[in-house]
Amino acid sequence: MQLKNKRILLTGATGGIGRYIALLLARKGANLALVGRDIGKLETLADEIASKGGNARTIVADFEITGIASQLISQANDILGGIDILINNTGGPPPTLATGQDQSPERIAQMIQTNVTAPIQLARAVLPQFKAANQGHFLMVGSTLGSLGFPYYATYCASKFAIHGFSQALRRELVDTNIGVSYIAPRTINTPMNDANALAMLAKTGGNMDEPEKVAAIAVNALEREKQEVFVGQPESFFAWLNGVAPKVVNLGLKKHARLAKEFAARKPK
Repeated sequence: MQLKNKRILLTGATGGIGRYIALLLARKGANLALVGRDIGKLETLADEIASKGGNARTIVADFEITGIASQLISQANDILGGIDILINNTGGPPPTLATGQDQSPERIAQMIQTNVTAPIQLARAVLPQFKAANQGHFLMVGSTLGSLGFPYYATYCASKFAIHGFSQALRRELVDTNIGVSYIAPRTINTPMNDANALAMLAKTGGNMDEPEKVAAIAVNALEREKQEVFVGQPESFFAWLNGVAPKVVNLGLKKHARLAKEFAARKPK
C-alpha cells in the first residue's frame, strides 16, 4: 500500500509509539489527523511535522466520554475530507503490577473503556464509509499480552486479548471486501509510561524492551505491506504462539516469573 496522500486518523498520537508513527507517516506523504488529550503535545507534534513539509491536523479527544467515537470520526472527515486508514493506537492507563483484588474498580473500568470500548466504537463508526467505498484499512495496535496472559497484569491482558480477538473477527467478516485489518503486537516498549516498579520487575525477570522508534517502523511497515498480524520480539512472540497450542507448557515456564512478579505486585497495590 502506498501511503502518500492517504488520509489517516491516528489515535494516541503523542504517547508511546504514536509520535514516531506520525512522523514516519508524514515523511511518506500521508495527510494526518492526530488525536490525543494534550493539546500542547498535539500542536507541538503537528508543528514539527509541518516544519518538515508534512501535513497534520489535530483533534483533542477524551475516550472516557460517551459517544466520542462518532464525534471524532465526524471531525476527522471534516478536516481530512474522508478517512482511508484508521490507526487505533489508543493507550489507556499504563499497566501496573497488581493482584486482581488490589486493582480498584475505577481503574479496571478506565482500562476497559480506553483500551477496548473506544477502539471498537471507532472502528464501528468508520466502517460504513469504508464499506460504501469498498476500501479502507484498520491498523490495530495491541500487545504480546493480547495472546499471553501474564501474572499480575490480568486486566491489561484482558483488554489486549479483546482487541486481538476483535481484529481477527473483523478481518474475517470483511474477507470478501477490499477493507483490510492489520494487528501489531509489541512487547514492552521503552516509554515514560512504564513505572519504576514494572521496570524493576522486568529487569529481575530478564524481560526485554524495544525502543518506540523501532516499533513504530515495524507498525508502518505492516501497514504498507498490509500484513494481517505482526508480533514483535523474541522469545515473547514464540511464547505468545506457544500459549495458543500448549498453554500448560507456558504455565510451567511462567512459574518462576509469577513468583518474582508477586514480590513487585505486593509493593504498590492499585
